[in-house]
Amino acid sequence: MVHRNDPDVITRLLTVPGRWAVVGLSTNTSRAAYGVASYVQSLGHEIVPVHPQAPTVHGAAGVRSLADLDGPVDVVDVFVNSSLCGDVVDQAVSVGARAVWLQLGVVDEAAAERARAAGLDVVMDACPAIEGSRRGL
Repeated sequence: MVHRNDPDVITRLLTVPGRWAVVGLSTNTSRAAYGVASYVQSLGHEIVPVHPQAPTVHGAAGVRSLADLDGPVDVVDVFVNSSLCGDVVDQAVSVGARAVWLQLGVVDEAAAERARAAGLDVVMDACPAIEGSRRGL
């Protein structure tokens, strides 16, 4: 089955305040994750950087992995290569995330299906900043 993003899910994820774990977020200002995480934060969401170095980014303390999260997470925002995202999606399911958002260019139909089967909302191959600007956010 080919995944289709639900516009209502995108709008809800962007507008209902939540806690976003941003996988791949570091202090590298030239990476897309850095700017997108700032945008997500500007919408009123809490961000948690998830990166092996566990950096503090945009004032938010990082963790090394999703398993290291303290407390629930609403959205796992995935900034890793498509070949690696399946494992991240499986981790998102195991920590009880409510949704996974796979960034532009990150596509894994099998992982998206596993997430949906586990009851998570799935957005794939899309950018929160682009989708937000389309919605006037």
